[in-house]
Amino acid sequence: MNAPHTAARAIAAAVREGADPHAPAAAALARVAQVNPGLNALCHVMPDTRAQAATVGARLAKGEALPLAGVPVVIKDNIWVQGAPVTQGSRLYADFRAPRDALAVARLRQAGAVIIGIGACSEFACKGVTSTPLHGVTCHPADPSLTPGGSSGGPAVAVASGIAPLALGTDAGGSSRRPPAHVGIVGFKPGQDVIPSGPGFADPVPGISVMAPMATDVADAALMFRVLANGPQHPARALATLRISFAPTMGLPLPLDPAVQSATDAALDALRATGFQVTQASPDWPPGADPAGVMPLQWAGLAHLFGTRWQAEPGLFDPDIGAQIEAGLRLTGTDTARALQASAAMCTTLRGFLRDHDLILSPTSSALAWPHHLPGPALIAGQPAAPRDHAAFTPQFNHAGLPALTIPCGAPTGLPVGLQIGAGPGQEATLLAAAEMFEEIFHQAGLWPAQHRA
Repeated sequence: MNAPHTAARAIAAAVREGADPHAPAAAALARVAQVNPGLNALCHVMPDTRAQAATVGARLAKGEALPLAGVPVVIKDNIWVQGAPVTQGSRLYADFRAPRDALAVARLRQAGAVIIGIGACSEFACKGVTSTPLHGVTCHPADPSLTPGGSSGGPAVAVASGIAPLALGTDAGGSSRRPPAHVGIVGFKPGQDVIPSGPGFADPVPGISVMAPMATDVADAALMFRVLANGPQHPARALATLRISFAPTMGLPLPLDPAVQSATDAALDALRATGFQVTQASPDWPPGADPAGVMPLQWAGLAHLFGTRWQAEPGLFDPDIGAQIEAGLRLTGTDTARALQASAAMCTTLRGFLRDHDLILSPTSSALAWPHHLPGPALIAGQPAAPRDHAAFTPQFNHAGLPALTIPCGAPTGLPVGLQIGAGPGQEATLLAAAEMFEEIFHQAGLWPAQHRA
C-alpha cells in the first residue's frame, strides 16, 4: 500500500505561493479513507481539518511566514492534542480528551501544520508491536500479516502509506526509529530535551523519552525538527572529515537477519565507494549495561503508575503490559537501583565512545518485520530470539540522551531495512547533514525505495 509521496516542504511551498490550503488535508483524508481500514494506522481522524486549513489561509493572507503551511501531520496516540481522544492505546483512557496541546503540537500548529489524525501506538508506548485491546492491530503497509513494530507503529505507517508526509512520535527506547526502519521511512530521535515533551502523560521512565519527527526523507525530518527544536543548535561539522564507526550489532552478542546484514553491508560499500572512511568499532559495554539490564526501569514505572488499577481490573490491560506490571511489582529496591546503575553505565560508555568517533552506524533493528501476533520474531538468523532481541540496538541512545536516526538502506527481500546513525551530544545538525548526504548516496546506489525519491 505504499504510494508516491509529496514532500512536506513542497506542499508548504505551494500553499505559501497561493495553492489552496485545504487541498493537502483533503488529499490526506481521501488517502485515509482508501487505506486506513486495512492498515489501522489512525485511531482517530480530526473532524476540524477544514477549519485548521482555513486558519492557515487566513494567516498567510496576513503575511505570516509558515514553514509548514497546510502540511498534514499525524500525532502519536500518547501526545496531547487539545480536544482529541488521546488514549495511549489503553482502555483506561478511552474517554480521555486532552485538555490542551503538548508544546510540540502547538509549535506545529504555529508553523502552519494541519493535524489530521491520531496515530495508533502500543499501550502506554511500552511494547514492540502496535496492537492494543482498545484500537486493535496496526498492519505493515507491505504485508498486512506483519507488524510495523512499536510503539510508534501508527504514525510510521501513516507516513509510509502516503496518508501524511510528517508524523510526530515519541521515542523512549527506539519507538520512533524501529517502526520507521521496518516500513522504509526516516525516524529521528533528537537529544534529550531538545524538543519539549509536555504537557502530557507521565512517562514510565522519566528522562529518556523524546518527541521524534518521522518523514519520508531527511530534509523533511530536518524541517520538522527546526520547527520543534528549542533554540539554536550547534552547526554541522565538516562531513568530509567525520570519524565514522560501524558497530554491526552495537557491541552485543546477537545475530543479524541475513537480509539486514546484506543491506547494511551494501550501504557501507556505497559510503566507502564515495570516499567516506568507515572503521568497524563498537562500544565496550560493562556487565549489565545492556537493554535487558535497563528493562526493570520500565516495569517499575508501569507498576508505579498502573499497578493498583491492574490488580483491581486486569481485564482492562493488554496482557503483555500486565506481565510487565507484575514484573515491576516483584522488583526490590536493589533491583531498581541495579537497573539505574546499568542506565548510567550505558550513558557513560556510549558518550565516551562518541568522543573518539563522530558518528556510529548500526542496523536499526536486527530483524525484518515479523507476524503481528508475536511480540518479536521467533527466530533471527535461524537462532531462537528473545522478545526484545529485535530492539537491542536503539535504547542506548535514550539512556545516553544522544541523537540518533534511521534511514532506509535497502530491501533485499522486499521488506525495508534501516541504517541507524548516532552522534554525540548537541550534534543534531551534523547528524542530519550526514544522513542527508548518505541518503543521496543510497539513492544513487539504488538502495532507497523509489517512492521516496524527490
